[in-house]
Amino acid sequence: MKPSLKIQLGTLALPNPVLVASGTFGYAREMCSLVDLSRLGGIIPKTITIDPRAGNRTPRTVETTAGILNAIGLDNDGLDNFITNKMPYLRSLGAPIIVSIAAKKIEECQIFGEALSPVPGIDALELNVSCPNVSGGVDYGTDPHLCEKMVKLLRKYTTLPFAVKLTPNVAKIADIAAAAEEGGANMISAVNTCLGLAVDWRRRRSRLGNGFGGLSGPAIKPIAIRAVQQIWSRVQIPVIGIGGIASAEDVMEFMVAGASAVQVGTANFFEPDCTMKILDQLPILMNEQKISNLQDIVGTLEM
Repeated sequence: MKPSLKIQLGTLALPNPVLVASGTFGYAREMCSLVDLSRLGGIIPKTITIDPRAGNRTPRTVETTAGILNAIGLDNDGLDNFITNKMPYLRSLGAPIIVSIAAKKIEECQIFGEALSPVPGIDALELNVSCPNVSGGVDYGTDPHLCEKMVKLLRKYTTLPFAVKLTPNVAKIADIAAAAEEGGANMISAVNTCLGLAVDWRRRRSRLGNGFGGLSGPAIKPIAIRAVQQIWSRVQIPVIGIGGIASAEDVMEFMVAGASAVQVGTANFFEPDCTMKILDQLPILMNEQKISNLQDIVGTLEM
């Protein structure tokens, strides 16, 4: 019997656990010639803000050992443009659409909730409280009280299920996850990038125009898996794992640690069709281990 890749994230049903992470897939149009978008478990377009943002000054990315350091700065065309010009294409792709949003102030959650809830084709939201590359980008992801307050307001103004995307740049990430759950989040996404710095010692300058940036890619995978396990042990809502995932083996590691689904991010840059390879390989790994339902392995890690 063919193994089942279906995953249930609370009320959100996904055909499989392989999603593409915000910021690494644009608005999906750029990837359509390389990836069968309808096969994906979910597409998370780049994060949107209420007003358009130009992003940070260049250079915005630099390669590091086993990763990429970026300081894009949430470059996007804003909420209204997204609804009018991006969603019509996204809803035609045949994959679940999870819209990533970032609020500079708590009050903006009401605007997001009221504007996005009635838009056809949106299956869920992801509240990004963890961008290290913008002013105030992590304020609501490092203070449990502020995080809970923001989540509560979004919950009040949307009936859509939503995840809260957390930063690893905290001492006790499970405390932030618990606050998000208490505020009404349906899922936790973990983790966003790790704050880092790359320097040109000859010029005595940062290699990024913004100074600091967010590190992603294989280098942060052990940090991300640790965070997923700690969060899964603390909360009752599903966890979506993010950080250095590039293979089906990586997916299985995250899932046994507690992730019900994963997001592939940086790997899309160096191997654009990696998600298709992962989806091809997962049933093979499941058959090898006699796993009939992928959801059965979630949180089975023995510590």
